[in-house]
Amino acid sequence: MCKRLGVKRSAYYKWLNRSITANEQEDMKLAEIIMEYHQKYGGILGYRRMRIFINRKYNKHYNTKRVRRIMRILGIHSAIRGKRTCCTVSNKLNQKAENILHREFEASGPNEKWTTDVTEFKVPHSQEKLYLSAFFDLYDRSIIAWSISNRNDNALVLDTFNQAIKLNPDAHPLFHSDRGFQYTSPVFQHKLKEQGMTQSMSRVACCLDNGPTEGLWGIIKTEMYKIYDIHNKESLVEAISKYIDFYNHQRYQTRFDSKAPMEVRIEAINNEKPKHYPIAFNPRIAKYKESLKNKTQSA
Repeated sequence: MCKRLGVKRSAYYKWLNRSITANEQEDMKLAEIIMEYHQKYGGILGYRRMRIFINRKYNKHYNTKRVRRIMRILGIHSAIRGKRTCCTVSNKLNQKAENILHREFEASGPNEKWTTDVTEFKVPHSQEKLYLSAFFDLYDRSIIAWSISNRNDNALVLDTFNQAIKLNPDAHPLFHSDRGFQYTSPVFQHKLKEQGMTQSMSRVACCLDNGPTEGLWGIIKTEMYKIYDIHNKESLVEAISKYIDFYNHQRYQTRFDSKAPMEVRIEAINNEKPKHYPIAFNPRIAKYKESLKNKTQSA
């Protein structure tokens, strides 16, 4: 073997009989923990969130490079989210609102900016579909209200709205959505005015105008099926409910100093001045804002 590998026999026996260093022993323990978390969460954890989970659970201070190195050795990586290509088609018969949000996805506190959308789930082994409506707070990225229905209709969105107001009766956020018929209906727009909310809508075929919510759907559909066993309608509904609870309370994020959305929300509500969590630089959003600036100057 040594001859084949071009290694001296003395070097091989020296390596074989050497004592394992404390650092290597720590790596071996860390590798076991990584494998445990990888299996527990169905492979949804990348090296950044893997580090957060382990450091919080075991009160450690592992850096991302160490965790990434061991995950590479183990052949472990997170599930990759596919691109979402569809967009809502504008309904020209209903009243629209201007795009006031303008991709300003950063908020200074809870209930300043809400976004929403409806997404579709196919029930396994059937032709049936379920629809999930959710309201999303851009400050802490928490799901503040959600509702499931067999039908994608006005009642689904109104039910979500009523839940959100029940939990946040004093909220008067900028409310952003796409141009779906539920959000352009007179009944829903009247509800927004009654609550003192300003309505904002994405432009036609511009999914990025509602990027955070679109991203949320991608996260749910990538990770939920990895964690839970879904085989019929009942298990799908249960999985959606469990995942939203996991997302709000246990899905720690680097941007939020390794805290979950609801931890950030509770801290902000209990403090007179909420902490600022800047969004990482996004070249596509920066290019869009620059084009808006040029249009304003030319006008």
